[in-house]
Amino acid sequence: MTKKPKRGSRRAYGEELKAEAVQMMLDGHSAESVATNLGISGANLLYRWKAKILGQSGPAATALDARVQQLEDELRRAERERDILKKALAIFSQKT
Repeated sequence: MTKKPKRGSRRAYGEELKAEAVQMMLDGHSAESVATNLGISGANLLYRWKAKILGQSGPAATALDARVQQLEDELRRAERERDILKKALAIFSQKT
């Protein structure tokens, strides 16, 4: 009877640690250095966390995308109004 080799136990990482690791990667640190600094077993795991966090989809992400689009539209409208007012000010402030 042969014994099966023991597999390493899986470590569970908390959501806070995952978010911190992804933020470090977004700040420009390499996945390898983040993994080493935080004691995470591998850089591939970090890439999966990053994809999961940044690629979130579903109703919440859709609602956020819609809100971003709405705010961008409002910004463009406000910029057009500002430009019109600047031109009007220039016209009315000219000496005749």
